[in-house]
This record gives sequence, C-alpha cells and structure tokens, in this order.
Amino acid sequence: MPRPILATIHTAALAHNLARVRACAPDARVWAVVKANAYGHGITRVFDALRSADGFALLDLDEARALRAIDWRGPILLLEGCFEPRDLELCSRLGLWHTVHCNEQIDWLAAHKTHVPHRVFLKMNTGMNRLGFAPERFRAAWLRLSALPQVEEISLMQHFPDADGPRGISAQLRAFDAVTHDLAGERTLSNSAAILRHGQALAGRSDWVRPGIVLYGSAPDFPEHSAADWDLAPTMTLASRIIGVQQLAAGDTVGYGSSFVAEAPMRVGVVACGYADGYPRHAPSGTPVRVNGVRTRLVGRVSMDMITVDLSPVPGAGMGSEVTLWGRASGGALLPIDEVARAAGTVGYELMCALAPRVPVLAD
Repeated sequence: MPRPILATIHTAALAHNLARVRACAPDARVWAVVKANAYGHGITRVFDALRSADGFALLDLDEARALRAIDWRGPILLLEGCFEPRDLELCSRLGLWHTVHCNEQIDWLAAHKTHVPHRVFLKMNTGMNRLGFAPERFRAAWLRLSALPQVEEISLMQHFPDADGPRGISAQLRAFDAVTHDLAGERTLSNSAAILRHGQALAGRSDWVRPGIVLYGSAPDFPEHSAADWDLAPTMTLASRIIGVQQLAAGDTVGYGSSFVAEAPMRVGVVACGYADGYPRHAPSGTPVRVNGVRTRLVGRVSMDMITVDLSPVPGAGMGSEVTLWGRASGGALLPIDEVARAAGTVGYELMCALAPRVPVLAD
C-alpha cells in the first residue's frame, strides 16, 4: 500500500471563503490570488471553486499559461510584472495584464512592438519598500506610460505593509491619495488583511481587491483573530497515520538529539510525516496534533520522514490511527493551520506553500 500521508483540498471551503471576500468588499471586483501554485493547493485543483472571481493574480508565466490552458478567458494579472523584455510577447499573446513597478519595465514597453496595447497596473511604494515607485516619482512614471502607444489603460495599485497590525493603513492611504487624487485609472489597494479589517474605510475606494491567504482559510492577523473569527473555512488538511508505537519509561528520550525526555511512563506514536513532506522541521515538542480527533502534541525533533506524538490523551490509539497535522479530522474536529504554524514560529502561508511534491493530494 502507499505511504499513509495525504493532503486534501476542500473546494467547498474555497468557494465559501471567496463569498466571504465578496461580502466584505461588495463594491469591488476580486482578484483571486493564486501565486505559488495557489498557495500550495494547486491551480488546477482550486480553479473550479474560484472561477467566479473576476480575475486571477499570480507571478509566474507558466502559471498564467496553465490558467489559459484550462480555458480561463478572463483577466490575469502578473503581480510582479515582467522580468525581461521578451515576457511582453507572452503578455500580448495570452492577454495578460501586468504590474509596472520600475523604470526598466517602462523602457521595455517603449521598445516593445505590438499591435495590441497593454493593460498595466502602475505600483506605488507607500512604505512596504519592496516594489513600486516612490510617491514623488509616481506621477512621472504615470505620464511616461500615458504617452506610450503600447499602453491601453493604466490602473493604480499599492500594497499595505501594516493592514494586519495596529499601525493600520492611514499613512499609506494618505500617501497614495496625495499623488493619485487627480489621476485616471482603476485602483487596487486591498490585500487580505485590509479586506477583513478595513473594509469600511476602503469602501468605494478599491475597484479591485486582492485576497490571497483568506481564500485558503488562514487568518492574516492571527493570533489577534482566528480564521473562525473571520468565518473562514480551512481549505487544506494534511493527515497521516501511526506506523509504530513505543512504550517509554521515565527518563527515556525520543528522536535525534534526545531533546525530549519522558517525565513518566508514556506511549508515543510514530507518524508517517516529516520535513520531506513539508512539515516544519523547527516545530518543537508541544506543537499540536490530533490523533483520532483528540488533541495531543508532538514530542521530540521532526525527522525527514517521521514525527512522534504523545498518545497519553488517546489511550485507544495505535497502529493505523488517524493523525491530523493540520485541518479537519475525519470526525470533524479542527486543528487550525495557524495554531500549528505559530507553535513552529512561522505562518500558515509557509506551511501551505511548503507541501512537498511527494505528498499525494486529493480535491474533495
């Protein structure tokens, strides 16, 4: 039989989360962000559940090809734009909209020979300091693009660095509005955190919203709010089974480095899952897991192919018992991915994206 590990993608949950976005931003069109292979879920697996979105946003040209190959004829936005001049040829051929965030990309457009003008999204850097034109240089970039016959329409965009925290969005909005108040073009401002936390402040100001992590059932501002607080449904379950049981005496150790020492006699289960499957190697003892739906904990270090879990709360568990690493157990009990990620010192985004190719995936 195959190794007993499986990731399940819950398509009904994806559709539910998209509906939640629409409820939070009823006046805006929605980019379903499917970068990083739909946050590890697989673009082809999530497509049917998200195809009611107004467009798809991503980074990779191969992912854009995949969307066109499964018959998506609506808008596709390249969030980082083109990486070299010849990428513009594919944008023309596939009808891709693309971000412009630097002068070099404008130079490439100016030299590009095309019969079909491009739809571009001009990005302002309002404090994230990754991509985009500084506010004082934004208008000059807009004027350059406006003069190009290769450009059909210019939309305006920015990205909030603090929408998930106490600093909020006010400073970024003021910087954006100060420069763009008299510029034509649709706006796209809101990421997941802004959609959920600042929907009223942004009502009517963002023609497009860009939900990413909320579509996949993770809270962008965890632990202040959980996914349940925002009425988001988990979209990925990673599950395995116990493949061995060990009886420990007080003082026995578990795993590499003997980092866990049993304080009393206990049973531990060996689970077919490790860092080669995408489970975080740095997850410490105490990281939550569920065995037969019952919440328990990881003990010892994560190995390449195995982890060990405390069976004390589940005395009836043994060989073949179900283990939920994150997501929903077969009986319905939930282990939020955000809780696992926090215990491991990371975020749910990383756990989703790190799912290894060797893990079988099923869409339900």
